[in-house]
Amino acid sequence: MTEIQRATFAGGCFWCMVKPFDQWEGVKHVISGYTGGHLENPTYEEVKRGNTGHYEAVEIAFDPNIISYQTILHIFWQQIDPTDDGGQFHDRGDAYRTAIFFHDEDQKSLAEASKRLLEQSGKFSKPIVTKILPATTFYPAEEYHQDFYQKNKAAYQADRAKSGRDAFIHRLWHT
Repeated sequence: MTEIQRATFAGGCFWCMVKPFDQWEGVKHVISGYTGGHLENPTYEEVKRGNTGHYEAVEIAFDPNIISYQTILHIFWQQIDPTDDGGQFHDRGDAYRTAIFFHDEDQKSLAEASKRLLEQSGKFSKPIVTKILPATTFYPAEEYHQDFYQKNKAAYQADRAKSGRDAFIHRLWHT
């Protein structure tokens, strides 16, 4: 029996980070939440204010026999602007910074290698500022944030459209 593994990423607004992973075979579930900070059991409002140290993040449970961590990293890089240290697109502030939170040394090595490849790719003229950090406690966000793209399609699509994320992704990755 395969052990399900976890991958944790901060890519700005967690609403926009669920769907890109949720669609892949081998991904069991994606949870929106908070990690990397000092406050236990933070709320959305506390994290949004920016004084908890937490990032908005997603935790992905996946079967590594069906989808590799390398593939998940590749998907992650194509969802963000890794050169922006002030947030992502229209979501500004520390809670919206990007990071890869590794769960073991293999994930750390793979994340570092993928970051080096992106740096060497020439896709970006500015430095890659996405941090690679050890995973800490992951606090699931409030229920209304979970699977937001499915439960609140119109609000999700409107927020995503005004953010500029899709235009950036299309321009950079031609998707």
